[in-house]
Amino acid sequence: MFDLGNPQYQYLYLVPILVWVAYLIFRSWRKRKQAELVDGILWNRIQPNRSKRKPFIKHCLRLLGLISLVIALINPKIGTRIETITRKGVDVVFAMDVSKSMLAEDISPSRILKAKQILSKAIDGLVNDRIGVIVYAGKAYAQLPLTTDYTAAKMFLRTIDTDVVPTQGTDIGNAVEMALSYFESGERQNRVLFILSDGESHEKGALAASKLASDNGIVIYSIGIGTLEGGPIPIKRNGLVKSYKKDKNDQVVVTKMNPEMLQQLAVGTDGSYTNGSNTNETISFINDALSKMEKVESDTELYTDYEDQFQWFLALALFFFTLDLIVPNRKTLWLRKIKLFGQ
Repeated sequence: MFDLGNPQYQYLYLVPILVWVAYLIFRSWRKRKQAELVDGILWNRIQPNRSKRKPFIKHCLRLLGLISLVIALINPKIGTRIETITRKGVDVVFAMDVSKSMLAEDISPSRILKAKQILSKAIDGLVNDRIGVIVYAGKAYAQLPLTTDYTAAKMFLRTIDTDVVPTQGTDIGNAVEMALSYFESGERQNRVLFILSDGESHEKGALAASKLASDNGIVIYSIGIGTLEGGPIPIKRNGLVKSYKKDKNDQVVVTKMNPEMLQQLAVGTDGSYTNGSNTNETISFINDALSKMEKVESDTELYTDYEDQFQWFLALALFFFTLDLIVPNRKTLWLRKIKLFGQ
């Protein structure tokens, strides 16, 4: 198992890239100025032993040393021992709506980002519970199987956007069917499904999905993302809004949250609904729902012992910097005197 000791320093990966770009710009500028000031043939006569390759090689060595230092600072760790731990908690599955309507920005910063914010904070509050994540639009996909690895869960969460599901639409029934595969067969208690959605376009499958969940012992808690007033669906390019989604009549589409459908989904399974506008209140809603569920014991294999690996990268950095000091800028004349194949 792989882990990072200091993940807060990951942004330092940008430093070697910036150094490399700066070097290429400087190298290009130096060549241009040299060509303007000195004739190439004359320059070679003035410095006959000057190497053209070694300055580039030395810079590559410095860059590799810098990369090694950054990795050492981040401190990658490798799990070396697995233990089976018995936990007592709830199996909880989150189904996140990733249809295009979730791009609407009627709730800050946007519906999809608000849903991810809620899910991230909900993960932070879990202790012994197993979590699974489903994304759905026109079809549902398993994003994360049930796990107690909350670090992995948050990593997968960062990859979620409205492009992860190619089929557009809102098939909540398919999401419930997918949730069924997460839970152990024969165990009809301890099944919780949180749905984060704007509720739009659920009409066709909402009641059937609610009945399917109820028949299989799944309690649905729905979280509404959006506003009743709604908002347009932005079409962005490079982070900037270029236009808004329009219908067949060339009118801007306004998507509105549909709390009634989300309430129907939950009530049919003895669950409940909340508006997700306030993140802290929504987290309290999730925690209260989980506290009512019966805790069940489960065995989980975890890496319990991690070994630091930063020392290897420090050694690599020292190696590359030492090579940089040893390698001269001049040509290695003695190599030219070696005649491997005679005259």
